[in-house]
Amino acid sequence: VREMEKMKNKREEKRAQMNEIRTKQAQEFDGSCPNWEFAQMIKEFRATLDCRCNWEIRPLNKQELLKKECDVITVPSKCVLLVHEPKHKVDLTKYLETQAFRFDFSFDESSSNEMVYRFTARPLVETIFEGGKATCFAYGQTGSGKTHTMGGDFSGRVQNASKGIYAFASQDVFLLLNQPRYRSQNLEVYVTFFEIYNGKVFDLLNKKAKLRVLEDGKQQVQVVGLQEKQVHCAEDVFKMIEIGTASRTSGQTFANASSSRSHACFQIILRRGGKLIGKFSLVDLAGNERGADTCSADRQTRMEGAEINKSLLALKECIRALGQNKSHTPFRESKLTQVLRDSFIGTNSRTCMIAMISPGMSSCEYTLNTLRYADRVKELSPHSGGGEAQNQMETEETLTVGEGSGYNDEEEDISPHMSNFCEALTQITEREEKAVEQLRELRQVCGRGESNPGFYKHLAFSEPSALPCHSSFTETLDALRAAMQLEEQASKQMSQQRR
Repeated sequence: VREMEKMKNKREEKRAQMNEIRTKQAQEFDGSCPNWEFAQMIKEFRATLDCRCNWEIRPLNKQELLKKECDVITVPSKCVLLVHEPKHKVDLTKYLETQAFRFDFSFDESSSNEMVYRFTARPLVETIFEGGKATCFAYGQTGSGKTHTMGGDFSGRVQNASKGIYAFASQDVFLLLNQPRYRSQNLEVYVTFFEIYNGKVFDLLNKKAKLRVLEDGKQQVQVVGLQEKQVHCAEDVFKMIEIGTASRTSGQTFANASSSRSHACFQIILRRGGKLIGKFSLVDLAGNERGADTCSADRQTRMEGAEINKSLLALKECIRALGQNKSHTPFRESKLTQVLRDSFIGTNSRTCMIAMISPGMSSCEYTLNTLRYADRVKELSPHSGGGEAQNQMETEETLTVGEGSGYNDEEEDISPHMSNFCEALTQITEREEKAVEQLRELRQVCGRGESNPGFYKHLAFSEPSALPCHSSFTETLDALRAAMQLEEQASKQMSQQRR
């Protein structure tokens, strides 16, 4: 009986101590904050670091501050980034799973676009003067700051293009042109600006004219009909950037009120006497989204989101194939990978990726997926094929503090419902285009009746099958209707899965 009383007293003392600790912690943190316990855990973890640096990838935005979200990102050094993922045990006890990632550089909210450019895209500029091709692309969740980093400052619809990576790269190109070793080479500078929206390519400097992506006889990818605008100074480039950005497709999503719904590619091209010398592609990728976040939106938004995720998945598969030194790389899976093909192959191709992440706790899953994606790109070696680096990455776990691993490839694979959803949207897009073409043909046939008075009389007493284009159009509409029903069904399944 005495032992039982001792155990009871110890339990009561322990509970009292825990209540005292909780009370003290509650006094230190805003009690109205729903995640103050996680915030305290993160603070205690940061206190144990030998080298502390209170960096944020970007500041918490107004929406995150309104929800009183806590910052889940810690950067203990310039090359290491920690993500504190909030978790719950079976008994609902809260704990943190901290995962670490290593990259070349990390930037906080105090870092300007110019500083980011200096350590990312700037070393690639000289490549195009040596006959090479360079690519810098910004990847991340919608609303993480990709367009701001690449395009410059925005105040509503007004853009200051001189503050973005597009502009900084252009300025350095003209600075190099004026150096003695390049001044006598008679180099000319051209720019192009196009977007990839719903699997189609549009020229942003030519009234959004629709373009085709084809391979020439030398197996080089060409964007047919894309206009190249010659520029003579950096100010000319700024004007082109502002014109193109104003034409870019954007819309409202679950995560961002003003989200870019297309991949934008701004290219700086060097030519001598019409011959291509070098090309620098600066790509602002559309924001990746979870299917569960877009399944409740309208069909147009769902189609946009599915096409964005499909193209980003194709890009990941190409990177994976190159990293594993496979004989076949699926560049033709999307227009995005077709356009970026020459960025990953060739002895004089250089690529830089800027991973943009949000610090809020609600974006933790997005942040981890972005960093895992970037980790895959980091292991890619275009010259050696990346085989050795890939093997090393697969045998060594990503640096992890606590429980869990830094890279779980299965998490990025799409679910069966998402696969059906993407397939249905692909069918809808294809059949919509086919229906438009057949309708145009049908109108041309019917237009002949203006010069033939008996045409409409003959048409009225004929079976629909007597007009082949009419029959084909009807069949396409039936197929389109079936694809839309399949899309609705897949969307409902994804919505139920989310709940």
